[in-house]
Amino acid sequence: MLARRLVSFFKSSPSSKVSSTGNSVNEEKSKSFSGKAVSFVLITVTGGVALSALDDVAIYHGCSSKAMEKASKNQAIIDAIGEPIKKGPWYNAFLAVAHKRQSVSCTFPVSGPQGNGVLQFKAVRNGDDNWSNYFLPRDWEILIMEALLHVPGNEEKQQTLRISLLENVAAPACIACTECKPQQSENQEKK
Repeated sequence: MLARRLVSFFKSSPSSKVSSTGNSVNEEKSKSFSGKAVSFVLITVTGGVALSALDDVAIYHGCSSKAMEKASKNQAIIDAIGEPIKKGPWYNAFLAVAHKRQSVSCTFPVSGPQGNGVLQFKAVRNGDDNWSNYFLPRDWEILIMEALLHVPGNEEKQQTLRISLLENVAAPACIACTECKPQQSENQEKK
């Protein structure tokens, strides 16, 4: 520690500035400016990463809460692992966001008194993409959701179940396209 103070004292002593040709003052200013610029860039990048991580946590919390609502109302899951159904820790979850944070794919652990498993879902965000969405809760629509559950028991009764939670959603009716006109191929036109 004493050596560091001595080195810094000799580096900043007035005699070293006077004995040099005058370039050392300019060099020190440029080094000081570059050091400040590097510090600014590092702080900015760190802040951006932190904001992105906080946004990911907010997305995970919103989506997983909606998924837990659906899971806790599903009778097949309640029969398999029992009630109450608890969400596992966030650090065991997997989250992938895409399309400018408009869609998400998530997997997280759940447990109940009779067993445990994971919930997997894909969701899209309803609403527009503006700055207020970073501060307000988001409304997510779950498109696909399934539970992979392990129900322990004796050797004969161990079960692994796959339950689709959105089976009761009716698919939209198919409507024939009447406005489309068949296009002729280029080969037929040349003949």
